[in-house]
Amino acid sequence: MRRTQLYLEDDLWLALHAKAARDRTTISELVRVAARDRYLGNREQRREAMMGIVGLWKERTDLEDTDTMIRRLRKSTRRERLGLK
Repeated sequence: MRRTQLYLEDDLWLALHAKAARDRTTISELVRVAARDRYLGNREQRREAMMGIVGLWKERTDLEDTDTMIRRLRKSTRRERLGLK
């Protein structure tokens, strides 16, 4: 965790101070939660989004099978490029 300093307008500071008192937490924690939600998103939402793409292309017939594609990509052409066949 890193320490940082923020400059907040008086009305924002007062609102955060009141919320922190009601929730029995700190202004720092409120800011961390808000920043995490805004810039990282909800973990469960991210997980659902990632799970939503699983198998997305499973019915595609225009793609070669994975094993063939990986073997083709990994196949070395160095000897051919150097004319050593």
